[in-house]
Amino acid sequence: MSTLTKAILIAAKAHDGQVDKGGSPYILHPIRLASRAKSTEESIVAVLHDVVEDSDLTLFDLKKEGFSLPILEALDCLTRRSDETYEGFIKRIKVNPLALVVKLLDLEDNCDLSRIEQPTRQDYERIDKYKKAIAELKYGN
Repeated sequence: MSTLTKAILIAAKAHDGQVDKGGSPYILHPIRLASRAKSTEESIVAVLHDVVEDSDLTLFDLKKEGFSLPILEALDCLTRRSDETYEGFIKRIKVNPLALVVKLLDLEDNCDLSRIEQPTRQDYERIDKYKKAIAELKYGN
């Protein structure tokens, strides 16, 4: 089994029963990111980018599954700490090129409100936050 296939199976199990803000199965989000990635490594990180944060899986579990150190390091950067501000989280991502690429894919996908039937003010505020994060990741020091 390829590493990407393994990542997809792990993510599908980890996100089973989860839905996005539009009510669609959550797994579609990481699959969309993976489909826009330019390399297999980016696709693997994209598929797994929310697994540690949104399930019981740990980086150690993923290491035991045989994922490489660069993938694990990118996933670590993409996992927000409980005591971390959003701004600090975004700045931490910038040190890892693989995490940076995947986070930009993530934010761009999250900015698409077409999946939400009737966007609220909160949705638009969240989009503004994401657009600021995109600018920070692309152009910030």
